[in-house]
Amino acid sequence: MRAKMKAVVGLLLMLLRGSHGMEPFCDGSQDGALCYGALGGAVDLLLVANVSEIPKFVWKKNVSVILRWRDIIVYNTKESKFLFFPSNGTVRISNLSRTDSGEYKLELNDKDGKETGWRTLQLFVQAPVSSVQLVSECLSQGQIKVSCRSEADSLQYNWTLGGHILTDSELFSRNNESNIIVLRQNISGRLVCSVRNPVSYSFKEMNISDCGFIFISCTSNGTQIAKWVYKENNTQCVEPTTVPPAVTHTNVELLPVMAGVLAALVIVLVISIACICAHKKKKTTKVEEDDQEVTCADVRVVKKQERKVEVNVADVEYGQVKFSKRPKSRPDRSNPTMDDTVYAQVRKAR
Repeated sequence: MRAKMKAVVGLLLMLLRGSHGMEPFCDGSQDGALCYGALGGAVDLLLVANVSEIPKFVWKKNVSVILRWRDIIVYNTKESKFLFFPSNGTVRISNLSRTDSGEYKLELNDKDGKETGWRTLQLFVQAPVSSVQLVSECLSQGQIKVSCRSEADSLQYNWTLGGHILTDSELFSRNNESNIIVLRQNISGRLVCSVRNPVSYSFKEMNISDCGFIFISCTSNGTQIAKWVYKENNTQCVEPTTVPPAVTHTNVELLPVMAGVLAALVIVLVISIACICAHKKKKTTKVEEDDQEVTCADVRVVKKQERKVEVNVADVEYGQVKFSKRPKSRPDRSNPTMDDTVYAQVRKAR
């Protein structure tokens, strides 16, 4: 149990150091430690906490000796990719490859060379997480299917929506082996798929929105309908109507029609007014002809001077003097009356 706890602590330290540009670190001073390194990268392994207290030790992989420590002298028997730092008791392994994975054993000895103890650690060299691919698609019932992909060793996937872990009320189904989830119809927000393994971490995010589906609930022909349908194709739970859909026109399209209607109204109005005026004028003229007749057209008195008698007569000029009403029955012209007398022009004779 203690070994597992040390492995977890070592893993956290590795991730923390790696995120700050430092080499991953693993505490291998406890027996059974589990350490991880990124393929092609480097890792620092703590072998002994206090080198000065250990006179001699040998560190090897299987039966192959990697290095020997005797008092203050280090004997490296492997290639330069293994570098020991006596100041802090760590070994750095550079340019990690798959063959570097395996069990490493540290044998402790006293001054006489007698073995006083030993401990092991497991080193796992893994490929780091590559770029994450996130793909979504809408299903026929309105659910959203999302798949997350990446290439690496020992990958662990984690899903969050809007900053929180997905719940059963948001998830329709989930397949951990294929890293595919199916979201319910009414789910939307910022979906993040994070991928990690002991040596690296990466993530991908996308905005999720509904696929245009709505939930309908009604009774049609005695049958209860309650389901998700695509909004644009929905023909159920819709109230029937006998009014045809209104045809909309733009103002530009209506201008010629409005102008034509207005012009027609103006023409009809002008014609109506003209007809009314003509009818009234005709009626008035007929009444006047029947009731009145001009009997005196023009009467003028021009000033004249007698030869012997100086009498000045004022000039009198009459326009239309008198109108006499015409009797309804035409009188006998053989016996004219005074009312029927017509004066054309009267002048005083010399």
